[in-house]
Amino acid sequence: MRVLLQAHVDTEKANEVIRSGKMPQVMQEIMEAFKPEASYFGPDNGVRTMFLVFDMQDSSQLPPLTEQLFQNFGARVDYTPVMNFEDLQKGLSQIR
Repeated sequence: MRVLLQAHVDTEKANEVIRSGKMPQVMQEIMEAFKPEASYFGPDNGVRTMFLVFDMQDSSQLPPLTEQLFQNFGARVDYTPVMNFEDLQKGLSQIR
């Protein structure tokens, strides 16, 4: 299932990771774990936020994926099922 992850990052925790010089490594590890089809980064509600669209094969992926964000960034994380246009068309064709 295609999922949109929104991770709202704690500013002080992120600042610590940046100051330590580990931010590039941590972000690389996150990207390798999620393997997103799209990723965006910017402010949302006044805090650093990452938006990742990825394919979740099984709900058992939630703990290992999310834990990185909690531990490294003290993040507040939301997952939302999403569709691309092709998925929407396929779904709409099933409505009668």
